[in-house]
Amino acid sequence: MSNNPHAAMSVDRYLTDLFVPRDDALTEALREADAAGMPSIHVSPTQGAFLHLLARIRGARRVLEVGTLVGYSTIWLARAVPSPPEGLVLSLEIDPARAAMARANVDRAGIGDRVEIRVAPAAESLADLERAAAAGSLAPFDLVFIDADKPNNPRYVEAALRLTAPGSVIVLDNVVRDGRVADEQSEDPAIRGTRTALSILANDPRVQATALQTVGGKGYDGFAVALVVGRADATRS
Repeated sequence: MSNNPHAAMSVDRYLTDLFVPRDDALTEALREADAAGMPSIHVSPTQGAFLHLLARIRGARRVLEVGTLVGYSTIWLARAVPSPPEGLVLSLEIDPARAAMARANVDRAGIGDRVEIRVAPAAESLADLERAAAAGSLAPFDLVFIDADKPNNPRYVEAALRLTAPGSVIVLDNVVRDGRVADEQSEDPAIRGTRTALSILANDPRVQATALQTVGGKGYDGFAVALVVGRADATRS
């Protein structure tokens, strides 16, 4: 982490107070998650605002989220897309309890009409989406946010590449893993999955990508951002 973790936390609080006004829907979503004993692994307020801005910069209408948790990032993303029928955030969650809480949170936030939550292992839901896309019955997603189980990150990134089109954006969260991602000898499935996913983004000709380290309220971590520049059927170099 940084040489002064207390300073990093103070800066994070300062930036949150500066750029993220108090929001009752978001605050209540986190309060209920804490009361239910849900893990505090949601994005930070400034990261949520970053996702929101990224979706708006892209002009996203269709967003795919892999990993709903309690819907905190889902709210940020759904507020960035147009109203139905143009706007949609499709979020994939394996845990029915988390999905139910997320459903209540997005409805309370007033954007439930543009959010669909599918409850199943993400790999299964993504396979269904890929079959629909191959059959021509599913339009590409403008933005994909991946924040689920890390060992399966390569599978999720590959699916994202097949479910997007040139101009789409892919965001992969939690890629630094408290600095452990640099350990090429690690046997940790989360580290290995993240390293493989980053390698895909770094070497696949269909995308231009980078990754950034972050510090603050969520500790020492980071994210990768990729711009899709080629077709899903492009041949790898």
